[in-house]
Order: sequence, then C-alpha cells, then structure tokens
Amino acid sequence: MVKTVIFDMDGVLVNSEPLHHEVSLVHYKDLNIEVTDDIFATFTGNSNKMIYQKLKDRFELQQEIEDLILAKNNLFIDAFDKKEDLELMPGVKDLIINLYKNGVQLIVASSSEMEIIDKVFERFDLNQYFTHKVSGNDFPESKPNPAIFIKAASYSKAPIEECVIIEDSTNGIKAAKAAGFFCIAYKSEGVDSQDQSLADVIIYDYKDLDFEKMKSINL
Repeated sequence: MVKTVIFDMDGVLVNSEPLHHEVSLVHYKDLNIEVTDDIFATFTGNSNKMIYQKLKDRFELQQEIEDLILAKNNLFIDAFDKKEDLELMPGVKDLIINLYKNGVQLIVASSSEMEIIDKVFERFDLNQYFTHKVSGNDFPESKPNPAIFIKAASYSKAPIEECVIIEDSTNGIKAAKAAGFFCIAYKSEGVDSQDQSLADVIIYDYKDLDFEKMKSINL
C-alpha cells in the first residue's frame, strides 16, 4: 500500500518549466552563448549546478558556477513574482489534498534550489501538506543520479516498497528507478521532449489519480 508520495516540482506540481526556459534564454543571451532546444531538453531534471557546469565546460565560461546560478535565480524570481498567470498543474492540488486527508505522507524532491522551492510553496500554500522538502542543490550530482530520492526516502515513514515517486522528466524517472521506487510519470499537454518509457505508469491527467486508485497499485 502507498504510504508516501514523493513529488518532483517543476512540471509536476507547477507549470514553471516554460518560465525556466524563458529565463534561461535571457541568461544565455546575457552570456553570449547559443543553447539549442535539443541541448536544453537534456537539462530537464538536472540541478542548476550540473546545468551550469555543463555550460561552463562547453562554452568555456569564465564565471564561477555559484555566480551563474545566482544570476539565473535572480532572473527567475523576478519573473516568477511578476507572472500572475503561473498556475499549479491542473488537478494536482486536489490530488495533494486527497492524499493528505487520507494520511499519505507527502515529500517534494526538486532539482531547484530551496529558495525557488520555498517561493513556489508559499505562493500556492503547499507547506501545510508536505512534511519535507529536498533540494537537488544539496548533492554533488543531480538526477539521473538517485541521491536526491534516496535522501527523500530517508524522511519517509514507510520503506521504499511503500513509496511512489511522481516525475515528468527522463532524468527524474531514471533517478527514481535507480533508487528502486515505483514511478508514475505525469505527461502534461504539449510536452514531448521527455522519454517516459521507464516509468511504471504514465498519466495524462491528475483526475486519473487519487488515494483509492493508488491503493490498487501493485508495488
């Protein structure tokens, strides 16, 4: 039986990936580098630390990784605060409340920095439902390395065999499976750049998921 659900954040809880892309393009222009859509698609699920290490190596950037991340996050926070139409993924708040009311422990494990996670959780009033928040910035490697999910599982009241991860990215799904979790892939409308074939289940609408349906999952 499912006793803990670990959510990714960007693209799973909140429709923030287009904003991340928009902000990243602004930052790449400031850095005078050209990052194609194909290259950008491989970054989904990676921490900023890993992304900017890749960019630093590829484009021989002279800036320190920490300075690059700070500049990008400042751009993101400014855009986030101004973007009034940014929303949670359709139906995910209902799912969160449904699971919470049925005693399921909720944890978020996101590649974003904790500052960004906190901004999202405060804006959408999610803190009351989640017991723990884990940031990928705290680990030497990001997804597909499973470290972030192993850490999240250490906060779970249940063993891995009774935990489920909800992810959307290729890297995130690989990390979930590498850590030994049952993984549900959420495929949002218009997102075709991520290979979700390794997931145990793929859903297209959060209405297809609730506590009763999770009880029937064969973990």
